[in-house]
Amino acid sequence: MAKNIGVPPMAELPSPEKIDEEGMLRSYMDGEIDLICVLGPTASGKTRYAVGLAERIGRMLADSGAGDRRAEILSADSRQVYRGMDIGTGKDLSEYGDVPYHLIDIAEAGSKYNIYEYQRDFEKAYKDVVSRGCIPILCGGSGLYIEAASCGYSLPDVPADQKLRAELEKEDTETLIARLASLRPLHNSTDYDTRKRLIRALEIAIYESEHPVEHTSFLPKHTFYIGTLVSREERNARIDRRLDARLQEGMTDEVQRLLDSGIPPEDLIYYGLEYKFVTLYLTGRMGYAEMREKLAIAIHQFAKRQMTWFRGMERRGIRIRWTLV
Repeated sequence: MAKNIGVPPMAELPSPEKIDEEGMLRSYMDGEIDLICVLGPTASGKTRYAVGLAERIGRMLADSGAGDRRAEILSADSRQVYRGMDIGTGKDLSEYGDVPYHLIDIAEAGSKYNIYEYQRDFEKAYKDVVSRGCIPILCGGSGLYIEAASCGYSLPDVPADQKLRAELEKEDTETLIARLASLRPLHNSTDYDTRKRLIRALEIAIYESEHPVEHTSFLPKHTFYIGTLVSREERNARIDRRLDARLQEGMTDEVQRLLDSGIPPEDLIYYGLEYKFVTLYLTGRMGYAEMREKLAIAIHQFAKRQMTWFRGMERRGIRIRWTLV
């Protein structure tokens, strides 16, 4: 039963629409919205779109006589925060051109950066961008990070509860997953892909059930969401092409350097996807062909889970304007 939790069913893609970028900018300038967010699954072209949008906003501001005001990008990617994890996370920093970006390369590889830290760092970056009269564009595919930044609710810094952890360790995995599912929707299987993560997710969920989440005064409350839309077939084809390109660019060498720097294999496996499967290959636990095949399948499944998360946001009342890119 547990193995089916979090595996999203096939669903119709949302209908694309044309984005009124001038109207969106007017809404921001009038105070009707306080953040623009570009979201989408991996390989959907969201970074390219966000950069292009930032450039177009810059030109519109210049044409209106707004001086040095411009748009800047705040990343919502749970792995691009780590320094030295470049090829595997697809940072492609050259893609940003002259557009300033934030929340990339802010944590040490091997550390366990968490959602509480992200919300704290987002607040600081958001305040900085707005204080300079610039337009903040949140861009990413990590649904939990996007919601933590854009939905205006605070996240408690949940302390470790060793007594509770000891009690949870006595339960089998299926029981723990069922208990977690009773406390909150299981949008993303990374909550329970290892027992350590599962127990921590339960620890947080139990804490939050006893300490109701409050809305903050500092985070944006009125976000304009744009979703980058691509067909499943094209998305999977892009994923496969990009994976092969990254392997040719030296992704295995990158992971080997991280291992050589002293980061334990299990810590890299914790990051999932590219770092998990390449580490398993480099440590002799699977062959190259098996690594490439299983990694491609895992990324396809990850992209599908991302779309399921975003459609879930819509079911919870969040308006996402999907556009073809």
